[in-house]
Amino acid sequence: MITTETADSVLKSYYLSAVADQLDKGVNPLLAQIKKTTSDVWGKDVRKAVRYGVNGGIGAGSEAGNLPKAGNTDYAQFVATLKNLYGVIEISDKAIRASANAEGAFVNLLNAEMDHLIESSSFHFGRMLFGDGTGTIATIKSSEGTTYTVDSTDNLFDGMIVDVVDGDGVPKAAARTLSKVDYEKKTCVISGGAVSTPTDYKIVLQNSYNAELTGLGAIFGTKDIYGVSRANNPWMNPIKKTEVGELTELAIQTAIDEVEQRSGSKINFIVCSWGVRRALYSALSAYKQMESIELEGGFRALSFNGIPVVADRFCPKGTMYLLNTDDFALHQLCDWQWLETEDGKVLKQVAGKPVFTATLVKYAELLCYRPYGRAKCLMKKHPKIA
Repeated sequence: MITTETADSVLKSYYLSAVADQLDKGVNPLLAQIKKTTSDVWGKDVRKAVRYGVNGGIGAGSEAGNLPKAGNTDYAQFVATLKNLYGVIEISDKAIRASANAEGAFVNLLNAEMDHLIESSSFHFGRMLFGDGTGTIATIKSSEGTTYTVDSTDNLFDGMIVDVVDGDGVPKAAARTLSKVDYEKKTCVISGGAVSTPTDYKIVLQNSYNAELTGLGAIFGTKDIYGVSRANNPWMNPIKKTEVGELTELAIQTAIDEVEQRSGSKINFIVCSWGVRRALYSALSAYKQMESIELEGGFRALSFNGIPVVADRFCPKGTMYLLNTDDFALHQLCDWQWLETEDGKVLKQVAGKPVFTATLVKYAELLCYRPYGRAKCLMKKHPKIA
C-alpha cells in the first residue's frame, strides 16, 4: 500500500539521483558544459585565487650573461556568497490516498511532479545563466490600476509569484501573483492592490532579489563582481563589440581572434539569440554545408568552424556571446539534496493544508575565472535579425 512513508523512501532512493543528473545536465546546453565542483568552498562563500597577467621571469640572454630576474605571478582573490537554489514539488493528500492501492498511478503521480520540476528548473536556471544576479524578470514602464506595462514580457508567465522592488531594491509588493500576460501589448496583471508610482520598478521572482547566480548579464555588466574592482583591474572587463554590422563568418572569426590575442583564451562555445542564429544559418548556408555537433546532455548545436553554436531563449535579442567554458565553474557546497526534517523525512505537510511538499536544494555560485577571455557581440541592426 502506498503511504507518505513509501513516497518519502522512493524520493530519496530513486528520484534524487535521476533528477539531480537531469537538473545538472539536461535543463540547459550551456549549463551542461560547465563543470561542477566542491573546491574552494569555505563555509557560505566561494574563495578562489585567480591568476592573471604573465609571469615576468622569462627572457633571453647571452651564453654567460645574467639569468632573467624572477617575477611573481599575479593573483586576485575572488569571493562570492553561495546562492541558495530550490526546487519544490507538491502532492495533495487526496492524490496520495487515491493512488494508495495502485502502484502505477502513484508512479505516474511522482513522474508528473518531477517532470514539472525539471521543466520549471529549465526555465529559471536558464534565465539565471543570462541574468545579472538581481532576479529581475521585467521593468515596469507605466501602470493603470493593477495592469502594468513592462519593457519585456519574455520572462513572464501566468501563475508566477513575484515581488516588486524600487530602484534601490526596497520591496514595494511581495508574493504577488502574475496573471493575464499580454505578450503583444507587453502588459501583465499583478494581484493585490495597485503599486504606487511604479515606473522603473523591477518585477523579480519571489524572494530572489540579488540572490541569483552571477550570470552573463553580471559578467558582461559594469558593476564589480566577486569583490574585485573593474576600474582597477582592466582584465575583469570582457570584450564588447557594440555593433558588428553584417553577420558574416569573417566578422565572427575576427572577434574570436581578438579574444585569443588579448587573453590567450580559446573560444569553445558560442551562444546567441534565435534571430542571430537564423542570420548565421543564412550566411553560412549560402556557400557551405551545415554541420551539427552533439553536446553533453543530449543537445545538438550548429557548428561554426568546429565551435558549437547554441541559440537560447534567454540570450538578449541581437546578441552573440563568445565563451570559453573551461573558464567557468559552478562551485557548490554539495550536489542537489532533499531538504530533510529532523527525523529524516523529505515529505512534510504544509501547515494548515492537506498538502505535502518536498524541496530540492543546492548551494552554489557561478564563477568566471577569466572575464576578459570572452566577448559579447551586438548585431541588432543586422537586417536579417528579427
